[in-house]
Amino acid sequence: MNLTPNSKVIIQGFSEFISATDISQMQVYGTNLVAVINPGCGGEELYNLPVFDLIEEVVGKFGLIDTTIICVHPYKVLDAALEAIASDIRQIIIISPGVPPLDMVQLLRKAEASETLIIGPNSPGIIVPGKILLGTQPSEFYTPGNIGIISRSTTLIYEIARELTQSGLGQSMSVSIGSDAIVGSSFLQWLQILDEDETTELIVLVGQPGGGSEEAAARYIAEVIEKPVVAYIAGTQAPPEKHWRQTGTLAAVIGRDPDFGSAKSKLKAFAEAKIPVAQRPSQIPELVRKLLK
Repeated sequence: MNLTPNSKVIIQGFSEFISATDISQMQVYGTNLVAVINPGCGGEELYNLPVFDLIEEVVGKFGLIDTTIICVHPYKVLDAALEAIASDIRQIIIISPGVPPLDMVQLLRKAEASETLIIGPNSPGIIVPGKILLGTQPSEFYTPGNIGIISRSTTLIYEIARELTQSGLGQSMSVSIGSDAIVGSSFLQWLQILDEDETTELIVLVGQPGGGSEEAAARYIAEVIEKPVVAYIAGTQAPPEKHWRQTGTLAAVIGRDPDFGSAKSKLKAFAEAKIPVAQRPSQIPELVRKLLK
């Protein structure tokens, strides 16, 4: 990974998924935004950034680009990401939500073959407090420190960071892997990244109902991760979802535990892995301090 103030960053597309305030915040934070890709608008300037039609034009002028932030329409994300991969960009953050699942399957196959890290879709991105902001996370909630945060949620991750900051616990990195049905990088990948990160001393994992990624993460933490981990599962009081509209859906759940994907299942997995779980966001700093001692 290349997440330093010197990392060259571009933005692909302007849409409702990113605002002028978000771009200004990244610039003020010191993120090295070099250009915008907006086909048909090459030669213009937006928010003090030059606009290009193609990524290869940016590479020709500025050299190899480290990260792209994709904010195009969901149905254009695949083309934008494939163009980035073809230009040797190996870190792609997809802000746009609702990318078609088959497009994501195709993208992830290409990303795996080219060793490209995909964050999102439906992700506010990454922040390394005090160094670089990539995406739409509000930087005012963060302060430099040694707590890493990984989350499927978007806005909830800001609340967790705020709780830690107000308790005097700074953060080393915060990443939302995205909350679409199919996302690029997983909890497992980011657990490994933070476990190997020299700045990070403890990891906070924020999950939510749906799928089995938290259960897989709990097993992975118990077997592989050496650093202490605190978990929080949102939506524990939400009613269980029921999808019986189609026979195909019914066939997909036959043989599964009836609690699969529920908050109850995730809490059980963390309990079996002996990972402390906060009952509410405000309890996270207390658990963090206990483990750090």
